[in-house]
Amino acid sequence: MKKLLTILLCLLVLIGCSSQPKQSFDGKDRPSVCGRLQVIDGRLCDKNGNPVMLRGVSNNGVSVSRSFSNEDSYKDISHFLGANIYRLALYTYGVGSVGYCTGGDKNLLMQDIIDGVEWGRRQDMYILIDWHILSDGNPNKYIDEAKIFFDEVSKKCAKAENVIYEICNEPNKCSWDDIKAYAEVIIPIIRANDPESLIIVGTPNWSQDVDVAAQDPLNYDNIMYTLHFYSATHKQELRDKAKSAMSRGLPLFVTEFGITASSGGYPVDEDEANVWIDFLEESGISYVMWNFARTGEPCAALNFASLKTKDLTEEDLTRAGKWLLDTIASRSRK
Repeated sequence: MKKLLTILLCLLVLIGCSSQPKQSFDGKDRPSVCGRLQVIDGRLCDKNGNPVMLRGVSNNGVSVSRSFSNEDSYKDISHFLGANIYRLALYTYGVGSVGYCTGGDKNLLMQDIIDGVEWGRRQDMYILIDWHILSDGNPNKYIDEAKIFFDEVSKKCAKAENVIYEICNEPNKCSWDDIKAYAEVIIPIIRANDPESLIIVGTPNWSQDVDVAAQDPLNYDNIMYTLHFYSATHKQELRDKAKSAMSRGLPLFVTEFGITASSGGYPVDEDEANVWIDFLEESGISYVMWNFARTGEPCAALNFASLKTKDLTEEDLTRAGKWLLDTIASRSRK
């Protein structure tokens, strides 16, 4: 009888454990420990000069992610997914309220970002504020709006040690000279309010031509450069570009990647994604996956059938979401 009770007790414990969400949070490389980040010898480092790795996820756009604009969702991103960085993608161009510069409610969108910075601080995550250039191509198209936005947001976030600024997501159909000219206007505006800030600059060809930027880098401290990839589309040739840029000392940050085609659709290529992650981990390059959303696309992390906005479990994740959960859990504990 005693043996039977012991077996039943063990079964109950196993059932209870299996019903609990997997917890990836490990407290490593968090703002509470690392403070304001900096770039030293081409590597992302903490306030004391120790190398750090950021691993996280991006939202699908600030204006279309309002259902996840609450601290409960940020808690899930930090403690369930295990992310130590969350990217807030503010589309500059879009239909109606989608685009900050094309009819969006600027005050509401700004408040979403400021709230996100605070929720990120409470949940011990870095927040990447992304000026999401995409369809507009050349960042100079809305440079006047960018000047106003970055002046305002850097004043509001000057004391927030968990903030990183990404000043142009994916410049395209423009040259590095165009991007560099834009950056040389925006960086001093941010630095006037937030002098020790970490700033990430997009690179030509949808942030793939990092080797081009490496030939003529910006003359500022605490600057990193964007590298984007989608594993079913971008393979060794793009990693070779990254290696070329790093050989010249260019500090890289993957502010967006996916395990799908570059469209965000099929096919899904986990094998190539794992090759990419091995490369990034070996190179000390931080990375953020696209995206924390419920869109029905294979790049989205959340199951379209789930309506939950908090207390997520693995059942609420897509294939991409489960891959990210496992990747962060396995890599952050090494």
